[in-house]
Amino acid sequence: MKLSGAQVLMEIFKEQQVDTVFGYPGGAVLNIYDEIYKSSDWLKHIITCHEQGASHAADGYARATGKTGVVLATSGPGATNLVTGIATAYLDSTPMVAITGNVACSLIGRDSFQEVDIKGITMPITKHNFMVKDVTRLADTLREAFSIATSDRPGPVLVDIPKDVQIATCAFTPAKGAQAPKVPALDAAMLAQAEKLIREAKRPFLYVGGGVQIAGAGDLLIKLAETIGAPIGASMMGLATVPHRHPLFLGMTGMHGRYAASIALDKSDLIIAVGTRFSDRATGNKQEFSKNHKVLHIDIDPAEISKNIPAYVALVADVKLALTALIDAELPHSAPEWLAEVQALKAAPDNHLSMDASILNPELVLRAANQRLPQDSPVATDVGQHQMWVAQYYHFQKPRTFITSGGLGTMGFGMGAAMGACIGSGLKKTLLITSDGSFHMNMNELATAVANRLPLIILVLNNSVLGMVRQWQTMFYDKRYSNTTMNRPTDYCLLAQAFGAKGLRLETLDKMDSVLDKAFSLPGPVVVDVRINRDEMVLPMIPPNGTIKEMILRG
Repeated sequence: MKLSGAQVLMEIFKEQQVDTVFGYPGGAVLNIYDEIYKSSDWLKHIITCHEQGASHAADGYARATGKTGVVLATSGPGATNLVTGIATAYLDSTPMVAITGNVACSLIGRDSFQEVDIKGITMPITKHNFMVKDVTRLADTLREAFSIATSDRPGPVLVDIPKDVQIATCAFTPAKGAQAPKVPALDAAMLAQAEKLIREAKRPFLYVGGGVQIAGAGDLLIKLAETIGAPIGASMMGLATVPHRHPLFLGMTGMHGRYAASIALDKSDLIIAVGTRFSDRATGNKQEFSKNHKVLHIDIDPAEISKNIPAYVALVADVKLALTALIDAELPHSAPEWLAEVQALKAAPDNHLSMDASILNPELVLRAANQRLPQDSPVATDVGQHQMWVAQYYHFQKPRTFITSGGLGTMGFGMGAAMGACIGSGLKKTLLITSDGSFHMNMNELATAVANRLPLIILVLNNSVLGMVRQWQTMFYDKRYSNTTMNRPTDYCLLAQAFGAKGLRLETLDKMDSVLDKAFSLPGPVVVDVRINRDEMVLPMIPPNGTIKEMILRG
């Protein structure tokens, strides 16, 4: 069977069971888009307003489904517009394949129109990337790209296909779809050390990161926690891995973590860290963090072991395999005094900080939204105060429902990611919680949501400032509010109407239930302008490079 390069791409999509592609057409990918047109009976293409929105949509699709997200862009600015989305996926280990077009091979390196070295540009932010200059190598390169994106620690892979390679023909031999990657065996000696460490611990603490959710190992982690009597705390990326209502779950730890979770972690004598990288926002002062307890670090990526926090014992392994082995080891349960102490922390007033309930505030709005949305519906955020409030006040019960940018912290992520998650979930009603600062970065994608009739509810927590930066200016810069007071006159209701969406405004507490009831009853997209106080803060807060002793509980 002889096919063009563009036709080969379609065949590989079939092999890899790709049914949705996000992208934006252009001159260097016209041949690919011609084949997409011919393949519209089985391949859905979502055209966004901007390639960055497409990359975030592919990312959100992957996070919600566990499948590989696919994004397509033309050469030059089309390709460079993907960079932020690729970097976001890289930092959060999201499987993604980005396909870019380029000028013909004979024109490469000649400063041709819309030519850019996207392979060189994305080298630091991809697991691997390729430029295919020979059509006979295209099929196997694409297969390798999908394999790399999903194997071991997932991540984005870029394949750059010059225009003449899309046109050239070659013999194509079909192959089986993506095979499950081989899981390396556990190191028996390191497993024995890990078991010994847990047996000796009196106050074990399970710290869950995003790697557990990626591996689909939440149930195993819960079983281990119940077996050894360990409370569970999560990094932000680990939220939704364990149901919030589970009695051993304490919530998020770190800079803006729950009081009980952070204090219990500090009081533990063994931290069993699973699928997490110990970022600076999770640890604060690393030297102080490492005192008084040992760390058992379980991660599939050897580069993460002892990178930030020294591991006393490490298991470089597939998370499922490692947790299964530890469960089978029949490890002892912790002393009842430890869990009693943890329950006391959980019941402490400092673990139940609340905002002023007499006025409309983010806590009340998020709790009300939580009650109105099914537990398996995706919830996406942008980045800033609203993201931390979601982590604190929204009680996730199902895995892959919290769609947020953790590692790169990308403002502008939310709208694209919410669309991708909504489509990946089978068009379940999807909630985007954003802010006026973040929404201004990606609100153009509202047009995409309307065009595709997506059931999105967009809560814009509007305080007319860049809230998180302003909070830092309040706390650490003597209230010098340099360029964080926006006061943009954007009317979000009229904006929504102009895009073809519904717009609602929520200004007072007495109207909260009626406005949210209406928002959640409409088919969507719906934009709700939620007016909040600009001086609301995200608390608790551990200052940058601070310690648990410096935790700020009240403003």
